[in-house]
Amino acid sequence: MAAVDPPRVGAPPAERADAARNRARVLAAAAELFRSREDPRAVTMDDVARAAGVGRATLYRRYPDVGSIAEALLGEHERELQEQLLRGVPPLGPGAPPAERLAAFYAAMVEHLDRHLPLLLAIDAGAARFAVGSYGFWRAHVRSLLVEACTPDPDALVDVLLAPLAAEVFRYQRASGVTPAQVADALGRLARQVLADP
Repeated sequence: MAAVDPPRVGAPPAERADAARNRARVLAAAAELFRSREDPRAVTMDDVARAAGVGRATLYRRYPDVGSIAEALLGEHERELQEQLLRGVPPLGPGAPPAERLAAFYAAMVEHLDRHLPLLLAIDAGAARFAVGSYGFWRAHVRSLLVEACTPDPDALVDVLLAPLAAEVFRYQRASGVTPAQVADALGRLARQVLADP
């Protein structure tokens, strides 16, 4: 009889094959629903269950609400961006002056918004924006740049600098005919003005 390795301490339990299939179906169905709806916030758990061909109990077992499904879809993209901020090439990664890093962060976030706007609208509405885990990461990053630049009162300024990245703001800008390049350029100017050398 072949020896079986003991489970690793702290390792997540292995996912059953049927559960993995259901998860993939749910995520694929939800991604299509978010893309196809004029207002992604109108997608319901019943919509997702029907589109994925799974029961409500199966859906709720893994995802408590539509926002958690959108977060799961966005998770990998946001982890990649976070890794670039922590260990990537300057100016997005460490090693560039704070103003240039903030401008690069803005450009990366505008690209992120442009690629994933339906998902972001599903989870980034109103006060819900502040409860999303990634917001805390973006906030810590921008605050660290403000501190590095010796900007007065960084705690009062950090959320002001993140406000233009709200998904609803970006959607309004795009509907008004403003291009992503124009948004990124304007935010880059803002970054350089706010974090300019005294």
